[in-house]
Amino acid sequence: MPVSTRAAASIAELEALERDHLMPTYARLPVAFVRGEGAWLHDPEGNAYLDFLAGVSVSQIGHSHPALVEAVQDQAARLLHVSNLFYNEPGVRLAQRLTERSLGGKAFFCNSGAEANECAIKLARRHRPRGEIVVLEHAFHGRTLGALSATPHLAKQEPFEPLVPGFRVVARDDPGALAGAVGEETAAVFVEPIQGESGIHPISFEVLHTARKACDRTGALLVFDEIQCGMGRTGTLWAYEGAGIRPDVMTVAKGLGGGLPIGACLTTAELADVFRSGDHGSTFAGGPLVAAAASAVLDVVDDEGFLGEVAAKGERLAAGLRGLGLSAVRGRGLMLAFAAADAPELVRRALLEHRLVLSATGPDSVRLLPPLTVTAEEIDEALERLGAVLGRP
Repeated sequence: MPVSTRAAASIAELEALERDHLMPTYARLPVAFVRGEGAWLHDPEGNAYLDFLAGVSVSQIGHSHPALVEAVQDQAARLLHVSNLFYNEPGVRLAQRLTERSLGGKAFFCNSGAEANECAIKLARRHRPRGEIVVLEHAFHGRTLGALSATPHLAKQEPFEPLVPGFRVVARDDPGALAGAVGEETAAVFVEPIQGESGIHPISFEVLHTARKACDRTGALLVFDEIQCGMGRTGTLWAYEGAGIRPDVMTVAKGLGGGLPIGACLTTAELADVFRSGDHGSTFAGGPLVAAAASAVLDVVDDEGFLGEVAAKGERLAAGLRGLGLSAVRGRGLMLAFAAADAPELVRRALLEHRLVLSATGPDSVRLLPPLTVTAEEIDEALERLGAVLGRP
């Protein structure tokens, strides 16, 4: 296979190219990665960085996993795209696998988490036309207009008003308010079982049970957004399994493709045929390449022993964070966060001074989302590097 011999661009060159040619929608840190293996990323100079972000819960089985590479290479050599006007076996096989391993209904494929939530919003409105959709404070469901309307954050919403109407916001920790907000005109309740972008906040089982009961009482749909917390991230394949509460609809993405763009909206059998022909669609969705990749990721993740190890490694990481004296350590499995006074600066120092990749979710929260294949030794190494950032032995 031909390999480019062109020298990698410097950060200054990349910054200039971005300034001149990319819309200014991201605040990037001054590092470029050119190669990855397992839980490690490498810059053009050959420096190795310990990756405890995994592309924001995307590189679920690490970088360059042999099974994923083989599946992508094999499918790319066969067929990349045919459109949804024809059948492709990897796509329908993946749908079978996902639905049988989750809610038992049917799947709609798309290209991202926001698109999966758009599908769920349309499904809820098709199920109960003009019905209101209840969402929780601090939720994040995406940046497309419908998903943004379900994301109650003034700074994110205000520049793009008027938004899609019909969304009602309740506190994330008040079961009574949630129960009172769901009525006969409610189309759906949207919940992230663990809120990700607001700083890894598990929604209490009491609130989740209240949502389930309210939807059962009124006929509204309970939608779980598992875009960040699904695909084994919490130590069960789906976060709802750990909570013991089954939604009517579930949206997944991120880790499903292991690095390739894919999302899915999954339903129970009762909702499998709510959509009619022409109600929804996507040019690229569920194509053979991404479907082959997702199946390879599932081959690794959907294993009882593997998921048990994720839970154990999550406990090891959480205990290590507490051992460093960090406060408000929270989360489940390998989806964790802790409080920090100046989170963005801590994350910047961790990256540039100690080659540890983390993420700040706002001014006072640091998020850790390592690949699920991370080893115990790599967890200990990350804790040692974080301790050095904090100036603790």
